[in-house]
Amino acid sequence: MIPDEEFIQSKDVPGPTKEEIRCLVMCKAVISSEDTVVDVGCGSGGLTLEAACRARKVIALDKNPEAINLTRENLEKHGYHENVLLREGDALNILEDLESFQVLLVGGSSGDLSSIVTKGWSKLAPNGRIVVTSILMETRVEAVDVLKKLGTEPDVVEATIAKGKITPRGTLMMGRNPITIVSAVKGN
Repeated sequence: MIPDEEFIQSKDVPGPTKEEIRCLVMCKAVISSEDTVVDVGCGSGGLTLEAACRARKVIALDKNPEAINLTRENLEKHGYHENVLLREGDALNILEDLESFQVLLVGGSSGDLSSIVTKGWSKLAPNGRIVVTSILMETRVEAVDVLKKLGTEPDVVEATIAKGKITPRGTLMMGRNPITIVSAVKGN
Protein backbone atom coordinates (compact mmCIF):
# COMPACT_ATOMS: atom_id res chain seq x y z
CA MET A 1 0.00 0.00 0.00
CA ILE A 2 1.15 3.48 -0.81
CA PRO A 3 1.29 5.68 2.33
CA ASP A 4 -1.27 8.50 2.45
CA GLU A 5 1.41 11.17 2.61
CA GLU A 6 2.86 9.95 -0.71
CA PHE A 7 -0.22 11.19 -2.59
CA ILE A 8 -0.46 14.60 -4.15
CA GLN A 9 -3.55 16.12 -2.55
CA SER A 10 -5.84 19.08 -3.09
CA LYS A 11 -8.40 20.74 -0.83
CA ASP A 12 -10.75 20.77 -3.84
CA VAL A 13 -10.65 17.01 -4.51
CA PRO A 14 -11.60 14.28 -2.03
CA GLY A 15 -9.07 11.68 -1.00
CA PRO A 16 -7.05 9.77 -1.13
CA THR A 17 -9.00 6.96 0.47
CA LYS A 18 -7.03 6.27 3.63
CA GLU A 19 -4.36 3.56 3.45
CA GLU A 20 -6.06 1.12 5.81
CA ILE A 21 -9.37 1.45 3.95
CA ARG A 22 -7.62 0.95 0.60
CA CYS A 23 -6.19 -2.25 2.03
CA LEU A 24 -9.66 -3.53 3.02
CA VAL A 25 -11.16 -2.52 -0.34
CA MET A 26 -8.41 -4.37 -2.22
CA CYS A 27 -9.11 -7.48 -0.10
CA LYS A 28 -12.82 -7.31 -0.95
CA ALA A 29 -12.16 -6.58 -4.64
CA VAL A 30 -9.81 -9.57 -5.08
CA ILE A 31 -8.20 -7.99 -8.16
CA SER A 32 -6.13 -10.27 -10.37
CA SER A 33 -3.61 -9.44 -13.07
CA GLU A 34 -6.21 -10.44 -15.69
CA ASP A 35 -8.94 -8.11 -14.43
CA THR A 36 -10.33 -4.89 -15.80
CA VAL A 37 -11.34 -2.57 -12.96
CA VAL A 38 -13.68 0.41 -13.20
CA ASP A 39 -13.28 3.04 -10.47
CA VAL A 40 -16.27 5.40 -10.31
CA GLY A 41 -15.59 8.68 -8.52
CA CYS A 42 -11.81 8.31 -8.53
CA GLY A 43 -11.16 11.55 -6.61
CA SER A 44 -7.41 11.89 -6.10
CA GLY A 45 -6.78 8.35 -7.30
CA GLY A 46 -6.08 6.32 -4.14
CA LEU A 47 -8.11 3.28 -5.20
CA THR A 48 -7.22 3.77 -8.87
CA LEU A 49 -3.53 3.57 -8.01
CA GLU A 50 -3.92 0.48 -5.82
CA ALA A 51 -5.99 -1.22 -8.53
CA ALA A 52 -3.41 -0.29 -11.19
CA CYS A 53 -0.76 -2.13 -9.15
CA ARG A 54 -2.80 -5.32 -9.47
CA ALA A 55 -5.04 -5.24 -12.58
CA ARG A 56 -4.49 -5.64 -16.29
CA LYS A 57 -6.44 -2.44 -16.94
CA VAL A 58 -8.15 0.27 -14.87
CA ILE A 59 -10.74 2.72 -16.12
CA ALA A 60 -11.05 5.62 -13.67
CA LEU A 61 -14.06 7.93 -13.94
CA ASP A 62 -14.88 11.27 -12.37
CA LYS A 63 -17.06 14.14 -13.46
CA ASN A 64 -14.67 16.63 -11.84
CA PRO A 65 -11.83 17.60 -14.22
CA GLU A 66 -9.64 18.53 -11.22
CA ALA A 67 -10.05 14.97 -9.88
CA ILE A 68 -9.02 13.49 -13.23
CA ASN A 69 -5.93 15.74 -13.31
CA LEU A 70 -4.99 14.92 -9.72
CA THR A 71 -5.41 11.19 -10.35
CA ARG A 72 -3.20 11.55 -13.44
CA GLU A 73 -0.52 13.34 -11.38
CA ASN A 74 -0.59 10.62 -8.71
CA LEU A 75 -0.41 7.85 -11.31
CA GLU A 76 2.57 9.51 -12.99
CA LYS A 77 4.29 10.16 -9.65
CA HIS A 78 4.11 6.47 -8.77
CA GLY A 79 4.67 5.08 -12.27
CA TYR A 80 1.29 3.40 -12.78
CA HIS A 81 -0.18 5.41 -15.64
CA GLU A 82 0.35 2.92 -18.47
CA ASN A 83 -2.56 0.57 -17.70
CA VAL A 84 -5.04 3.28 -16.63
CA LEU A 85 -7.58 5.05 -18.81
CA LEU A 86 -8.93 8.26 -17.27
CA ARG A 87 -12.43 9.32 -18.32
CA GLU A 88 -14.02 12.61 -17.35
CA GLY A 89 -17.79 12.77 -17.41
CA ASP A 90 -21.04 11.28 -16.20
CA ALA A 91 -20.50 7.77 -14.85
CA LEU A 92 -23.77 6.41 -16.25
CA ASN A 93 -22.94 7.53 -19.78
CA ILE A 94 -19.40 6.16 -19.56
CA LEU A 95 -20.55 2.84 -18.05
CA GLU A 96 -23.06 2.46 -20.89
CA ASP A 97 -20.22 2.53 -23.43
CA LEU A 98 -17.94 0.05 -21.62
CA GLU A 99 -17.50 -3.61 -22.37
CA SER A 100 -17.75 -6.18 -19.61
CA PHE A 101 -15.33 -5.86 -16.68
CA GLN A 102 -14.48 -7.86 -13.55
CA VAL A 103 -14.40 -5.29 -10.73
CA LEU A 104 -16.44 -2.16 -10.04
CA LEU A 105 -15.29 0.22 -7.32
CA VAL A 106 -17.68 3.01 -6.37
CA GLY A 107 -16.35 5.77 -4.16
CA GLY A 108 -18.38 8.70 -5.42
CA SER A 109 -21.77 8.74 -7.08
CA SER A 110 -23.11 12.32 -6.84
CA GLY A 111 -26.49 10.96 -5.75
CA ASP A 112 -26.77 8.42 -8.59
CA LEU A 113 -25.61 5.38 -6.57
CA SER A 114 -28.56 3.09 -7.35
CA SER A 115 -28.34 3.77 -11.08
CA ILE A 116 -24.53 3.42 -11.12
CA VAL A 117 -24.60 0.14 -9.20
CA THR A 118 -27.42 -1.23 -11.37
CA LYS A 119 -25.70 -0.23 -14.64
CA GLY A 120 -22.32 -1.48 -13.37
CA TRP A 121 -23.86 -4.77 -12.25
CA SER A 122 -25.24 -5.30 -15.77
CA LYS A 123 -21.71 -4.86 -17.16
CA LEU A 124 -19.97 -7.08 -14.58
CA ALA A 125 -18.65 -10.37 -15.89
CA PRO A 126 -19.77 -13.59 -14.16
CA ASN A 127 -18.07 -13.81 -10.76
CA GLY A 128 -17.34 -10.08 -10.99
CA ARG A 129 -17.04 -8.06 -7.81
CA ILE A 130 -18.49 -4.75 -6.76
CA VAL A 131 -17.21 -2.70 -3.82
CA VAL A 132 -18.91 0.49 -2.62
CA THR A 133 -17.28 2.72 -0.01
CA SER A 134 -19.45 5.09 1.97
CA ILE A 135 -19.00 7.77 4.57
CA LEU A 136 -22.72 8.67 4.62
CA MET A 137 -25.27 6.46 6.42
CA GLU A 138 -27.76 6.97 3.61
CA THR A 139 -25.28 5.79 0.98
CA ARG A 140 -24.53 2.53 2.81
CA VAL A 141 -28.26 1.80 3.19
CA GLU A 142 -28.85 2.58 -0.49
CA ALA A 143 -25.94 0.34 -1.53
CA VAL A 144 -27.27 -2.59 0.49
CA ASP A 145 -30.81 -2.07 -0.82
CA VAL A 146 -29.84 -1.91 -4.50
CA LEU A 147 -27.58 -4.96 -4.25
CA LYS A 148 -30.37 -6.94 -2.56
CA LYS A 149 -32.75 -5.90 -5.36
CA LEU A 150 -30.17 -7.23 -7.82
CA GLY A 151 -30.52 -10.63 -6.18
CA THR A 152 -27.34 -10.80 -4.15
CA GLU A 153 -26.57 -10.79 -0.45
CA PRO A 154 -24.10 -7.97 0.11
CA ASP A 155 -21.26 -8.15 2.60
CA VAL A 156 -21.18 -5.09 4.86
CA VAL A 157 -18.14 -4.02 6.88
CA GLU A 158 -17.81 -0.83 8.88
CA ALA A 159 -14.25 0.18 9.62
CA THR A 160 -13.24 2.74 12.20
CA ILE A 161 -9.54 3.47 12.07
CA ALA A 162 -7.44 5.43 14.54
CA LYS A 163 -3.87 6.50 13.74
CA GLY A 164 -1.27 7.20 16.39
CA LYS A 165 0.25 10.65 16.65
CA ILE A 166 3.43 10.83 18.69
CA THR A 167 3.33 13.63 21.26
CA PRO A 168 5.88 14.62 23.94
CA ARG A 169 3.82 12.77 26.56
CA GLY A 170 2.91 9.65 24.54
CA THR A 171 0.98 8.39 21.56
CA LEU A 172 -2.37 10.05 20.92
CA MET A 173 -4.82 7.93 18.92
CA MET A 174 -6.64 10.12 16.39
CA GLY A 175 -9.88 8.72 14.99
CA ARG A 176 -10.66 8.93 11.30
CA ASN A 177 -14.08 8.92 9.67
CA PRO A 178 -15.79 5.54 9.88
CA ILE A 179 -16.17 4.01 6.43
CA THR A 180 -18.65 1.37 5.39
CA ILE A 181 -17.57 -1.06 2.69
CA VAL A 182 -20.43 -2.82 0.92
CA SER A 183 -19.40 -5.57 -1.48
CA ALA A 184 -20.96 -8.36 -3.51
CA VAL A 185 -20.02 -11.02 -6.04
CA LYS A 186 -22.09 -11.55 -9.17
CA GLY A 187 -23.02 -15.17 -9.74
CA ASN A 188 -22.57 -17.09 -12.96
